[in-house]
Amino acid sequence: MLAYYFFKKIFFMTNRLEILRQFVEGEPQDPFNHYALATELLKSEKQEAKKIFEYLVNNHSTYLATYYHLGALYVELGENDLALSTYQQGITLAEKIGNDKAHKELKGAYQMLLDELED
Repeated sequence: MLAYYFFKKIFFMTNRLEILRQFVEGEPQDPFNHYALATELLKSEKQEAKKIFEYLVNNHSTYLATYYHLGALYVELGENDLALSTYQQGITLAEKIGNDKAHKELKGAYQMLLDELED
């Protein structure tokens, strides 16, 4: 029974990745497709997720959701300077477009990282 559970979990995860990759191939100009794939890849292939998030920041710089996830991934990978810079870019964008919720989340993540680095 346990083996079936793991098989099912791996199958659906793989299938989900395949579907998301097809969305990217079908509509590569839609940043959400890249974002969805990158967030799914965070579970298994962090370096590939990082490349996609970086692609989004460089090619769809107004896609605000990217900045929090890329910053958090940089923290996880020990790339703290890149994380701080990414959070700051997201904070600036959130202010510019008036997204108070994202601004608060990004500012919180930024401050938390600063606090951790001071300790």
